[in-house]
Amino acid sequence: MLDLDAGTYAAFVWPAFAISAGVLIWLVVDSLAKASQARAELDRLGKEDDAG
Repeated sequence: MLDLDAGTYAAFVWPAFAISAGVLIWLVVDSLAKASQARAELDRLGKEDDAG
């Protein structure tokens, strides 16, 4: 089925896998946060435009 045995390279494979997964998770979280900030800024600018 799924062979997760990295053999003698496990000391290198698993930390590299963990770092890669961490970076990908960080990229997703950062992108969602920046999208939320941009959406809030657009809403703020839209309200300023409606007011003035």
